[in-house]
Amino acid sequence: MQSNQTPTIAPAEGKLGVLIPGMGAVTTTFIAGVAAIRKGLGNPIGSLTQMGTIRLGKRTDNRSPKIKEFVPLAGLDDLVFGGWDIFPDNMYEASVKADVLTPQTLAPIKDELAAIQPMSAVFDKNYVKLIDGPNVKRGATLMDKAEMLMEDIRQFKERNNCSRLVMIWCGSTEVFHSKIHVHETMEAFEAGLRNNDPAIAPSQVYAYAALKLGVPFINGAPNLTTDVPALSGFARESGIPIAGKDFKTGQTFMKTLLAPGLKSRMLGVSGWFSTNILGNRDGEVLHDPGSFKTKEETKLSVLDTIFQPHLYPELYKDLYHAVRINYYPPRGDAKEGWDNIDIFGWLNYPMQIKVNFLCRDSILAAPLVLDLVLFTDLAQRSGMRGIQEWLSFYFKGPMTAPGLYPEHDIFIQLMKLKNTLRWMMGENLITHLGLEYYD
Repeated sequence: MQSNQTPTIAPAEGKLGVLIPGMGAVTTTFIAGVAAIRKGLGNPIGSLTQMGTIRLGKRTDNRSPKIKEFVPLAGLDDLVFGGWDIFPDNMYEASVKADVLTPQTLAPIKDELAAIQPMSAVFDKNYVKLIDGPNVKRGATLMDKAEMLMEDIRQFKERNNCSRLVMIWCGSTEVFHSKIHVHETMEAFEAGLRNNDPAIAPSQVYAYAALKLGVPFINGAPNLTTDVPALSGFARESGIPIAGKDFKTGQTFMKTLLAPGLKSRMLGVSGWFSTNILGNRDGEVLHDPGSFKTKEETKLSVLDTIFQPHLYPELYKDLYHAVRINYYPPRGDAKEGWDNIDIFGWLNYPMQIKVNFLCRDSILAAPLVLDLVLFTDLAQRSGMRGIQEWLSFYFKGPMTAPGLYPEHDIFIQLMKLKNTLRWMMGENLITHLGLEYYD
């Protein structure tokens, strides 16, 4: 929980190191995109930090600065990139293999990308079953591997003269697993690392290494990772921001746009069937039932929280919601998502909505990575600790404090995000109450 007192924000001085476990399609699109934008070769479309504005005060005040001019964010020129991957390809080679960006986009930034070489990764095939690679760390225990990661982090920071670091997981979706005793306390977790407890996933080893060094951690996948008492509690007690989980990009993004609108008009929904085809590495990983189960949990949770069937049983109690993901190699990163929505209105008369979203997963995810890195660094410099619920805007399965349900309505999420920025800077929060009649 944050204090109600406006924070003192440390300036964004020096280099900000961005460390990324998993340097595949999303990461290469993000890093290449930032490199291209820095050279004036493209625009940061989709990035709230770079293109969004924020209203301050009354509408008649006409104060709507860009967010990046309102809060002290790190500049794009100050970002330095590094990370880990099970494949040894440098960022240019990985970008070519990801096949998201064209050769014309990559050519002017080839040397910059080729200079970024992935460090050897912590990997366990029991958690990601359908891919494998040679660039992995060897250690007797998980604690040994965590210490290797910490040494990687220290050397990266020193080598690149970084004043601050942020780590963001862009790796594959791990198989579904639940919290057990080893996740309850830091003492139990560290004993599990020393004893190679199979309930500790690779993503949790990265998160542990980051948090032990005071580095904020963001989870871009639906993995359990920091969503356990040991790690989230340590982050809160140590004053380190964490955020997650699972980037909200394609089909679920559309759900959090459409569902609040249907609910706002008190229209009923009897069924919502969603299916996807995609052919990138994410699709290959999700072809495994264990990894799909992890993804399914976050994708299914959205509608129930938005529609609140316990409050509106006549409209949503019997909603049938299904999600399918199909690996289809010819499609590559150009994912296609179909939604069939059966709704009903006045006097229970039925209607239908069909959505066919031909999106590009990594093109939608890259600006989210940028925003999360910059906002999480801002939170760190503002003394904000533990789960950053104000960043729920970016996630399918937002983490919350114990006992709270997550907010999935994207419009409420955006209001919370912008009000948090207003609070940080000592501005009045926007409540839309009394502004026309009393000001």
